[in-house]
Amino acid sequence: MKTFNPSQFKVENAIKLSELPTMVDLEMSKKQTEKQLRKVRRILGEWQDVMYAHGKYSVLFCLQGIDTSGKDSLIREVFKDFNARGVVVHSFKAPSALELKHDFLWRHYVALPARGKFGVFNRTHYENVLITRVKPHYILNENIPGIESVSDITEEFWNNRFDQINNFEKTIAQNGTIIFKFFLNLSKEEQRQRLLRRLEKPSKNWKFSSDDLKERELWDDYQVVFEDTINRTSKPHAPWYVIPADEKHTARYMVTKIMLDELRKYTDVQNPELSDEDKNNLKHYKAQLSKE
Repeated sequence: MKTFNPSQFKVENAIKLSELPTMVDLEMSKKQTEKQLRKVRRILGEWQDVMYAHGKYSVLFCLQGIDTSGKDSLIREVFKDFNARGVVVHSFKAPSALELKHDFLWRHYVALPARGKFGVFNRTHYENVLITRVKPHYILNENIPGIESVSDITEEFWNNRFDQINNFEKTIAQNGTIIFKFFLNLSKEEQRQRLLRRLEKPSKNWKFSSDDLKERELWDDYQVVFEDTINRTSKPHAPWYVIPADEKHTARYMVTKIMLDELRKYTDVQNPELSDEDKNNLKHYKAQLSKE
């Protein structure tokens, strides 16, 4: 088994997506990788139990990737051993009528995890600077003062929106939210193969939509905005990790291992101690229960 350093995949300087790998060899078979995943995710689930008891931190897990990059299945596998009360998953779709009556970050603020819990954003607040930059007419649905047409959406508008996102993350980090942001880096060829499998397997047909092919035609446009977004918003308190995603089992293991390795640095996360009164009365409490 080949060990890997999370810093290899953390974005600390400007990156070019086209130069980053979509596959990595950890020198493990698929079976070995899945065994390691089960081991690590069990430990991660135990860590969350302690974090819940400690009560001072929450964890925000943000996941982005092109269509078919494996977001849903990764979430299922990474968090499989969590206590159900300890993790809440939000899959953000197109904004509802109510959500459009608020600023673009409102629906993400109200979905943030409480202290002691993990919150999972499947697609995230970054959709507001990803899909909207490829399809800027979506911004018009937000009914923002001064934005009457696509021509009103200037570079200054996007700069302000990035500032708002960075400030949002800085605020929640300063108040105890540990932020992980993962981008699943899928190759165009692997996406083609996955779309074909959806067509060839009757049990997978329901996953396919003709819109998938329309979105695929915009591959290069999405790569540009993904790269720019990652470079603008990877910060020490909210780093991006670019994960090779052509092999789903490898990506799942890497994401889980990176989280566990980073969370273990929070050495103050410990189970709270009993009060002196309770410590001194443990024998009494045991005796009382034993008599029932």
